[in-house]
Order: sequence, then C-alpha cells, then structure tokens
Amino acid sequence: MPATDKTVLLSTAYLPPVDYFLQLNSGAEILIDRHCNYVKQTYRNRCVIAAANELQTISIPVVKPDSPKCPDCDVRISDHGAWRHLHWNAIASAYRSSPFFEYYEDDFRPFYEKKYEFLFDFNEELRILLCNLLDIAPKVAYTQSFIEKDDEHYLDLREAVNPKKPPVSASFKPYYQVFEQKYGFQPNLSIIDLLFNMGNEAALFLNCN
Repeated sequence: MPATDKTVLLSTAYLPPVDYFLQLNSGAEILIDRHCNYVKQTYRNRCVIAAANELQTISIPVVKPDSPKCPDCDVRISDHGAWRHLHWNAIASAYRSSPFFEYYEDDFRPFYEKKYEFLFDFNEELRILLCNLLDIAPKVAYTQSFIEKDDEHYLDLREAVNPKKPPVSASFKPYYQVFEQKYGFQPNLSIIDLLFNMGNEAALFLNCN
C-alpha cells in the first residue's frame, strides 16, 4: 500500500480487487473520482471471482455514452442480458461452499434485485457495505471536478489499479480459498473472495499486508 502524505485518488470500481481495499485501508485520505472519463475493460464495471474450475470475470453492461468522453458519474447501467440474475448466480455458485457466504449473502442479494440507474452509485453503495462488513473506516470523499493526471497534490491510482497492470501492492499474503487445492492460491481477486473465505478475519489480512 502507498506510504504517502498525499491524498490517494481512485476510480470507482465494482466489487473491487483486494489491492483496491489495501489502498482504502492504508490510512491515507481517499478521493474517489466522479469526473474522470469512463474507460472500458477496467474494474469500473467488472470483477474477478474464483469459480469451481477457473477464474471468472463478470461485467456489468453499461449504456453506450453519447460522446467519446463520459464522466464516470454519468455512466448508466444497462438492463441487457439479465445481468443481475447472472451475476448473483455466478457469485453464489463460486462461493456457496465458502465458510462465510451464507453469513453474508443476505447483505449482497438485494443489490441484484434492485435496479440502479448509475454505475457509480451502485459501486459506491456496494463499497460502503463492504467497508462496514470488513470493519474498516477509510476517509473517503468525492471529486467536485476533473483532476488532471499530473496534479502533484495526489497519488493518482485511478488507472494503476487495473486488471491489465500489476497490483500496486508489492505482494499478497495467502489466505484460505475454497478452490486453492485445484489451481493454487489466486491473489488480488474481488474483495468478496477474501470476505466469503475469511469472514471477520478479512480485516486482519488487510491490516497485515
């Protein structure tokens, strides 16, 4: 996690990876950017979970913006393809046998039964729930306008926490995973992998990395 006195700048993310939560739990002030331009194939609308036979990426469909540049806060969720049903089934199938899924499933299921108009709002309500369940209280605020990439006042991790790039955190201590015997420990999956497998000890993992 970053050792910095600067405010850490993050983009919105759907059930973010463990790396994202390590930044949230770093003790730094966090600013989640509402106004940076939406970028496809990022954690903004996708997450990676450990299914029975392989890692699985699940993505929220979004409405194609009217212009090439669209702020994250204006991106709308599409109802195409019954994605809520598919996502919940994928999550339940992957983690039903994990030690803590049944303990937390009633917290998460409503997110896949209610319709949200904007991706940012959906992501943030999930993030707030996750912070509560993990018993962490990051100092989070939101941007009021667009922030340039080279602004020296911030540690800009908006595009650094990215599925196409190495994690910001140098290493991850392994934790119990249901399917580890099949294909080994898989680091930096969605934070729900840590939560469903480790329960209230997930916070200890975040504090020890």
